[in-house]
Amino acid sequence: MKKTVLKKYARLIAQVGANVQKGQDVVIYTALDQEELAVLIAEECYKLKARQVFIEWTSTLYTRLSYKKETVKTLSTVHPWRIEKEKYYNKELPAFIYIDSDDPDGLKGLNPKKMAMVRKNIYPILKPFRDERDNKYQWIIAGASSPKWAKKVFPNLPTKQAVNKLWDAILYTSRCNDDPIIAWEEHNNDLEKRSSYLNSLDIDYLEYHSKNGTDFKVWLNKDVKWEAGGEKTLGSNIFFNPNIPTEECFTTPIKGRAEGKVVATKPLSYQGQLIENFSFIFKEGKVVEVHAEKGEELLKEMVNMDEGASYLGEVALVPFDSPINNLNILFFSTLYDENAACHLALGAGFTNLYKDYEKYSLDELKERGINDSSIHVDFMIGSDDLSIKAHLKDGRVVDIFKEGNWAF
Repeated sequence: MKKTVLKKYARLIAQVGANVQKGQDVVIYTALDQEELAVLIAEECYKLKARQVFIEWTSTLYTRLSYKKETVKTLSTVHPWRIEKEKYYNKELPAFIYIDSDDPDGLKGLNPKKMAMVRKNIYPILKPFRDERDNKYQWIIAGASSPKWAKKVFPNLPTKQAVNKLWDAILYTSRCNDDPIIAWEEHNNDLEKRSSYLNSLDIDYLEYHSKNGTDFKVWLNKDVKWEAGGEKTLGSNIFFNPNIPTEECFTTPIKGRAEGKVVATKPLSYQGQLIENFSFIFKEGKVVEVHAEKGEELLKEMVNMDEGASYLGEVALVPFDSPINNLNILFFSTLYDENAACHLALGAGFTNLYKDYEKYSLDELKERGINDSSIHVDFMIGSDDLSIKAHLKDGRVVDIFKEGNWAF
């Protein structure tokens, strides 16, 4: 990939994604194979007058090794230095930049019960710190092509060609064109218009139907808004785009009110392993049945992670005729695949979508129907024949999606 193109992408991530502020610290999480991009992003952050940029290097190979060699007790240990780091994050509120280039099969074969147990042990220790800074800082997830990821997406191409082709797809779907800053202004404006229309409808519940077996209803919370594109931090009111790319309008449904069956239309990459051809059955808002041709045990571990893991935290609308889906590529990455089609998410809801959320405690927001969980896992249900109807509080029924695309 040409350095000039990477620089443009780095600028997009730092300026439009994280919207780094003068004097702000930045933390970049990235794999070892993305050194060049990480340094270019850091350089763009400094151009935006960042005070200091830290790079946290990650390694799937090392993570895999540690899960094989260490005990659950050791893996679950939260050392004092990690607590101090969380305290620093809460005090300084740095911008977080996550670069995703992981091998989709990187953790394949590891014991899912062991991984789930470690997560359950660590989550309650770190949760109070993360709750304290929730909604108060900017963050962004963006992708970067790597050899193992590229070969998973394009297995029939030589590695170099596969890497370049994946880069082309990433840059195209991220709107990293001649002037990505202007492109994202226009894109955010379009998404804002669609979410504003949805907010104007006063929807009681959504009804989904598809020939693949999806027959599903989900009720919405009257005090929760639809959002799309970027969002603003609490207090400092800084606008940022947490996902590059993004095509969705999304909201948080009310906990405990969802009925029927949803059939996934794309594989799910979860904890470095693939779950394929799966479905869920909901009753009174909760997943009561799980089926999968591949990865069913891992899926069951996921929905039993904690009390909230089997309830919905997100409803997202994405047209089947989207830039990502039109590439006809399965990315094996939630960041991209979720923006190819309509999706739902199990686990934590978005507290910042609740009206005047800053006036309430987390416990009060939970009482008002916002789901809480240690996970938030998106899975795709969009198809070319998906229909979605909105049943409004006044009794009217409005088409939202017809044949997989916007009906308005």
